[in-house]
Amino acid sequence: MKGLEDYIQAASKDGKPPRPGIVLGIRMCLLGLKRLEIGNPSKHKRRLVVIVETDRCLPDAIQLVTGCRLANRTLKLRDMGKMAATFFDLEKDRAIRIAARESANEKSAIEYPAIERLEALGKAYRIFPDEDLFHVEWVRVSLLPEDLPGYRIPRVICEACGEGIGFHREMRAGGRILCRSCAGEGYYERL
Repeated sequence: MKGLEDYIQAASKDGKPPRPGIVLGIRMCLLGLKRLEIGNPSKHKRRLVVIVETDRCLPDAIQLVTGCRLANRTLKLRDMGKMAATFFDLEKDRAIRIAARESANEKSAIEYPAIERLEALGKAYRIFPDEDLFHVEWVRVSLLPEDLPGYRIPRVICEACGEGIGFHREMRAGGRILCRSCAGEGYYERL
């Protein structure tokens, strides 16, 4: 598996270093993989599922380091607004949740008072020990079969809008099969 600097280089754009959140996310991934004893995630397709708790920088870092993606059902978003992720080893049925410590942000300002805040964070996230950056805990994760990589089931049709629904995401209301939007749980409003 690549090292921290290799991933930082891969995440750099137009010669500019990646944002501090990407660096922190890379470190989080490397720690999660190390604790789960997964040396090279690309050799273990569909063994690792990562549940990310923010839609900011962290999912990009997770995809870069682990190869987990929404499209192959190995990256899950549960937006809790936290810089945290749970790394779930399906083969060994064990999971570790890693959350960024807010105290690391404060410590970076103390350690590097002469440089701009984002630069200080980027530098700190590269060199601070894991214990200063992260809170780590072993957790239990329960995923439904339809949330696992490789799950297949026929799609059903919403009886209101006619769109296909996969992975048991349909609802039943008034004796009809409905998509979540037609059942009132949509994120958009039809004009």
